[in-house]
Amino acid sequence: MRAQLARVDAVLVQAVIAAALSFAHLHDLASAAGQDGWKAWAYPVSVDLLLVAAWRRLRSGHDRAAGWCWFLVALTASLGANIATAGLLDLGDVPGWLRILVAGWPALAFLGGTLLAHSTPAPSPDATDKEAPAPDAEPSRPAADEPAAPAPTTPVPAALIEHARRIADAHQTRTGAPIDADTLRARLGVPAPLADQIAAHLT
Repeated sequence: MRAQLARVDAVLVQAVIAAALSFAHLHDLASAAGQDGWKAWAYPVSVDLLLVAAWRRLRSGHDRAAGWCWFLVALTASLGANIATAGLLDLGDVPGWLRILVAGWPALAFLGGTLLAHSTPAPSPDATDKEAPAPDAEPSRPAADEPAAPAPTTPVPAALIEHARRIADAHQTRTGAPIDADTLRARLGVPAPLADQIAAHLT
């Protein structure tokens, strides 16, 4: 237990020292590039926050390409400041291109932080499969043994029925037999379904 606590303490101490040194290097570089006062202290905070946001995106598993992109941008800014303050750069005479990079960093960090915080994660494959309809689904059909709905009938005018009755009476008087539907259809000049309806009224 003590050995485990000792390892944890060593890691924490190492992390605090590394963070403090990197923080100081970023502050010194920003100050040398013309960002004085509180602005020089804000630069290392901005870089560290972008690193944390990118790392959280990588841990979440969503849009890892964006997470790696902004993680490398923040890491380059931090590592570049550490190298620049190692004596390879005259902090008393910072070149113009470095002043431009330092001055443009807030806008770049704001863009990266906004994209990492507000980008929408892609839907999981399981959710997509649940929402998509089955490819072999077929529209429902009535069962074979269900009776078909009867076709709608057209009302027969009463005057036509009376005319047909007179024709039927005359036919029966002349032939002695009731008139059939085919003869009635021919005498009235109507379609067969309508003739069947009229014949039903006559019976």
